[in-house]
Amino acid sequence: MDIWRLLGYAKTTFYSHTDPLSLCDESSNKATLLDICKAITPPCWLHPLLLNGHLQTIWTVVKGQDPLIYYKRKIFSADDPAFAGTFAVDFVVQPHRDTDATLPPRTAEFSEEELEKIGSDDGKPMLLTLHGLTGGSQEAYLKHVLKSLFEDGWEACVVNARGCAQSKITSDLLFNARATWDIRQVVKWLRQEFPKRPLFAIGYSLGANILVNSPRADIEKPTYRYRQSPKCSLLMAVANPDRDASSCDSLLAVRIPLFALHAQDDPVDLTTIVTSGQADRTKIALQEAVPFQEFQKNPCAVLCMTKLGGHLGWFESGGDQWFAKTATQFFRAMVIKFDLTSCQAERQSRIRGKDKPLSGDASFDPMRRKLQLQT
Repeated sequence: MDIWRLLGYAKTTFYSHTDPLSLCDESSNKATLLDICKAITPPCWLHPLLLNGHLQTIWTVVKGQDPLIYYKRKIFSADDPAFAGTFAVDFVVQPHRDTDATLPPRTAEFSEEELEKIGSDDGKPMLLTLHGLTGGSQEAYLKHVLKSLFEDGWEACVVNARGCAQSKITSDLLFNARATWDIRQVVKWLRQEFPKRPLFAIGYSLGANILVNSPRADIEKPTYRYRQSPKCSLLMAVANPDRDASSCDSLLAVRIPLFALHAQDDPVDLTTIVTSGQADRTKIALQEAVPFQEFQKNPCAVLCMTKLGGHLGWFESGGDQWFAKTATQFFRAMVIKFDLTSCQAERQSRIRGKDKPLSGDASFDPMRRKLQLQT
């Protein structure tokens, strides 16, 4: 173990296309997505006593720091009978005194009067958040980003997976790593109620996987990105060892600026490797599932991998989480410094070539993982 690791320093390594997408600032000066991501990423100095992925991950449960976030909840009924059921979306709001013993702390449902007035023509940035497996809007890791951006004047919401965050299960359809149906409905609703708000998205762990797995049908809209197109997204721990539900192939279909964070020592899903019938060593399966090559094939995506950090950990000595600073800096840069629509023509022309058939009689759809042969 080197001296820098003992001091808590985690080296960062970036993976991207050799010719990343270029974005324009307000002065029409161009910068590549890779350069932007490097510029906004602070040095990764973590707590020296949390010196491996297990300790960093455990600390997400042990640590009691929970930013004060107040929510108002809206219950959605699925608009597609194929995905029957209901799900809850929690919107970040100013502090209130409403209470509901059946919901998480500082969470209450919107009143009918509040729902009637919920729409707006303001141009505030809107952040859509997807939590990790079995999580919900009450998770501390996502509140750090919500608190910082809400204080900056952003609006934000958390889409709770069915049955999570004390939401009721009203059908036999729950969620999985490819369960994008509720997200699509929420994005469509947000576009209708807040037509002038630029939409951004962030996903954590399983939520990051779902974010990238959103279908191609929801990609091309006025701004950038899948799902009726948020302008850009940031993902935490994007890898998923289940290939069928993994976002690895879907990553090739991303059409807006995407910045992903992953820790090399993420201990989730440890797998024992069996050689000659004997379990002789253990390795992190997640590390082998990280789609390095897919990131290097898509000019719209950048991956930052840190040497340390665990699973949604990255705890610093002062108690803050490094990823929250990185995420907020990325989103601030996208809103304040860069015009995401000014380089759309270049993006479209570059990506269009990638959508052409592999040959005269074959084509590959990364979202559906199908090689289609015409006979």
